[in-house]
Amino acid sequence: MNLFKRKTTEAAAPSNQSGLAEMALKYIHDGVIITDRSGVIQFVNPAAVAMLDCGSADKAVGLDYGLLIKLESKEGRELSEQENPLIQAMRTGQPLESHQACLIAGSSGKRIPIAISVLPVEGLAGNRIITLRNIAKELAEEGEQTEFISTASHEMRTPVATIDGYLSLALNPQTATIDERARQYLTAAHAASQHLGKLFQDLLDVTKLDDGKIRPNFIPIEMVGLVKTIADGYIVRARESKVNFRFGSEEASVLGAPHKMSQVVYGFVDTDFMREVLDNLLDNAFKYTPTGGSIYVNVRGDGDRVLINVTDTGMGISAEDLGHIFQKFYRADNSDTRTIGGTGLGLYLVKQRVEAMGGRVWAESAFGEGSTFFVSLPRLSSDEYEKRMIAVRNRAMQDQLINTPQTSQLVPQPTPAPQPAPAPQPAPQPIVQPAPPTPAQPPIQPVQSQINNVNGGT
Repeated sequence: MNLFKRKTTEAAAPSNQSGLAEMALKYIHDGVIITDRSGVIQFVNPAAVAMLDCGSADKAVGLDYGLLIKLESKEGRELSEQENPLIQAMRTGQPLESHQACLIAGSSGKRIPIAISVLPVEGLAGNRIITLRNIAKELAEEGEQTEFISTASHEMRTPVATIDGYLSLALNPQTATIDERARQYLTAAHAASQHLGKLFQDLLDVTKLDDGKIRPNFIPIEMVGLVKTIADGYIVRARESKVNFRFGSEEASVLGAPHKMSQVVYGFVDTDFMREVLDNLLDNAFKYTPTGGSIYVNVRGDGDRVLINVTDTGMGISAEDLGHIFQKFYRADNSDTRTIGGTGLGLYLVKQRVEAMGGRVWAESAFGEGSTFFVSLPRLSSDEYEKRMIAVRNRAMQDQLINTPQTSQLVPQPTPAPQPAPAPQPAPQPIVQPAPPTPAQPPIQPVQSQINNVNGGT
């Protein structure tokens, strides 16, 4: 009898576990949506119903997920299908981990900041589990921290700049005389003050984008030429570091040789953001690549994406560090990296800038075997590029018309009729008095003669 009871209990266990799972989904604060492989909603928990503002779970079940889950970028920019991380994850069956976006809730149009994740079950053939986490409170707390960091960094930049200036004067032979030991001490202090100034500048750059004070200014542009122009700025550094620096394929050298662009690739990016991204990636590559090593930069079209890679033959990144390198203030801690300066903010800033442009950044590396950093951005077709260029030119013409004084379009005013001249009045006669005697003066030259003398004329 006891054995029978045990079997009954074991048989009932799956049902009980299912009930517990359903209860957990009902009471958790995160929204959970389960779809089939084609994207049709099969289950919605109450938290997701509230976020989506769809009335009830019954109304949501059976609909395509795209009808209910409408996203914007966290900066409030409309996302195309290529930029939308949810659509890409649902199509490809690849997981999406805690991507920050803005959810447009139902007919109310309320914007909710969320972290969205997608977990495919058995790849393309299985269901998709979508989770939505409201991060409004987290962002508010981060905003307070960001404001404090921004204010503190701004206030501390002035004294650091002053210290740096005085150290520069002390190290300048024209303004100060010091012995060799003092020069060594001051040189070390100067390097430390410059490192501190760079840290404060990076903090300001990061916080400005974190709190939305900097928004990307998108323009259509040919990406191969843009990346090559930025890379050309590192030719001198490559020569000084004795590093083999190449753009494109390994046969096309940046170092003074003409480059034949084999592919024309268009993108829609912020060029200032792109320069910051590539400057940080290239700076890291040069820092961690020893003399005699190589650095390669390449750009190519990959379907509907622009793919940029910066590859080096430097020290590489260990597997345990690779998953954290884009976190704020993270630096790999080993005997090789301790001797190389850095703020731990460069790669975090890269991730910020790339995601603000609707892209993605990741790294592939192994310790001792070099690293490759990839940047993937939305790509424009030739037709899209031409359309956007026309829009840019039209907007520039409108701005020029607005800012140009319209003097030629002023309505001419009628000329007033001539008025009769007043009758001439007799001039008053001056009272003549005898002039007092004056000493003899040299003859006064005519006015024109004086002018000629001043101007050097004759």
